[in-house]
Amino acid sequence: MEAPGLAALRFALRGHKPDDEIEARHLARIEEFVDRHPDPFDRRIAEGHLTGSAFVLDAAGLRVLLLYHRKLRRWLQPGGHADPGESSGESVALREAREETGLRGLTLHASAPRPLDVDVHAIPARSGEPAHEHLDLRYLVLADDGVLVPARGEARIVKWFAWNELEPLDLDSGLRRGLAKSRRYVP
Repeated sequence: MEAPGLAALRFALRGHKPDDEIEARHLARIEEFVDRHPDPFDRRIAEGHLTGSAFVLDAAGLRVLLLYHRKLRRWLQPGGHADPGESSGESVALREAREETGLRGLTLHASAPRPLDVDVHAIPARSGEPAHEHLDLRYLVLADDGVLVPARGEARIVKWFAWNELEPLDLDSGLRRGLAKSRRYVP
C-alpha cells in the first residue's frame, strides 16, 4: 500500500528546480527511489530512505541555526529519519528540528519552494546498520525566539550563526548550496 501524501511528494519533486548539476542528479535519484518504494521514508529499506531536514533561520533572517553532530564531527542542519507512519518531508523536517533544538515556534517559510533543496548522501555502516543512503528533502523553516535545548544521544552543540560566521566552518557543499538558497528568502 502506498504511503499517504506520496502523490503530493511526486508532484513537488517534479516541480523542483535544482541549482546545479549535482542537485539535478540527486533529484533524479530521489524521484527514481520514490517511484520504486510505496513507503520511501521506511528505515527498513536496505538501500536507503527519505529523510527530512530544515534550514532554520531566525524570524529576521539574520541568523542560521546549526548543530554540531558528535559522531560525524561536523556542523549540520537539523533533520533526520521519519517516525513510523510519517509520510511528509515537511512534517519530518519540522519534528526533527523541534526535537534536536528544543525550539517550539518553528514554521515552514510561506513563499519558499517545498522542498527548497534535495541532497543524497552516503551513510557509513555501523553496528547493526549497513551502509545506506539518506535521500534528504530540505525545507526552509523560520524560528521564533526560544531557548535552545540540544537533544540527548547524538548530543551536540546547537548554535545560531550570523551569515558572515559560516565561511570558516567546514560545511559540506550540499549544506552550503542549501544555505545559499535559504538566503534568497531573507527579508
